Amino acid sequence: MNATVKEPSPKTPLNWAVLGTGSIATAFAEDIRLTDNAKLVAVCSRTLEAATAFSNRFGGLRVIPTIDALAGDPLIDAVYLATPNTAHFDQARMLLSAGKPVLIEKPLVTTAVQAQALAELAEQRPTFAMEGLWTAFLPAIGQVRQLLAGKAIGAITGIRAELAYERTFDGNNRFFSKGGGSLLDLGVYPIALALALFGSPRTGTGRWSAAPTGVDMSADITLGYDGFQAKLSCGFDRNGANRFIIEGETGCLVIDSPFLRASRVILTRNRIVHHLAVPSGSSRLSRIAGKVAGRLPLPGLTVYRHDFPGNGLQFEIAAASQAILEGQHRQSRMPLRASAEALGIIESIRALPPS
Repeated sequence: MNATVKEPSPKTPLNWAVLGTGSIATAFAEDIRLTDNAKLVAVCSRTLEAATAFSNRFGGLRVIPTIDALAGDPLIDAVYLATPNTAHFDQARMLLSAGKPVLIEKPLVTTAVQAQALAELAEQRPTFAMEGLWTAFLPAIGQVRQLLAGKAIGAITGIRAELAYERTFDGNNRFFSKGGGSLLDLGVYPIALALALFGSPRTGTGRWSAAPTGVDMSADITLGYDGFQAKLSCGFDRNGANRFIIEGETGCLVIDSPFLRASRVILTRNRIVHHLAVPSGSSRLSRIAGKVAGRLPLPGLTVYRHDFPGNGLQFEIAAASQAILEGQHRQSRMPLRASAEALGIIESIRALPPS
């Protein structure tokens, strides 16, 4: 049961500030307009020029000059951290210490120890904190939860997921520098989704290959559950199929590509139909073939569509805002404990010698 904050909850809509002005901050500012319990009222950045430009772009937001001023501002109900992940820990700790609720863009932080420290601080205050892993809040993932709860595919026998986007190596790019790597940028999605849907695994292992800078270029992850395994992969070395596939004794659930922005869930109960709707391989032709088959009235095939406007961040924004308004200090679908566990799995893989 979620503990509650002792102070009275703010009134709807919740007044948010964004810390950072990059692409993900832009997506947040665009999508918060699609919620009915939150609004963006302020921006804070390292430079006044960046904050002012961002403010002007989104209707004249209040510009807050420093994070210290942000932490102490009584008109701000919550803060979205849209800064580089290497800055998340110190910034979140400062805001939480001031009693300011935070939504922190994924990855939460860079180590499991840091994640656990934030979880403990949020518990002690108590103040709301959550990782902004938006995929877990999409309507399509809610559909998957319902189908699993209803035993739509029987007992789970296996999970397969891939998230890979080819990137040209650049040692100065954040993807390949300290705090980067495919596991933190991409692998966290299938790992976190497996934890969100199926809980903590009994075992976790894997392997990884190194980029010239030493961070992981690609990785394979195996999570062991009672009765099945989740075989996950990520990488900057290729463009993958980018599906999340859940196999069961009586059928299969496919969160279609790209699953991190899920809008289509395919339920198949016929092996031949499954291969038509979910062809193997990650070529453009196979993806087109799968989409065409998914639109045909085939026996043993059900397609659930959950299209949405915007970038998709509105669902996590609404969920976090609702939790804060209710006086909670965590959101049940994305507790910091699970975020720390995902980072621990990543660290255990990275601790192995590269293959």
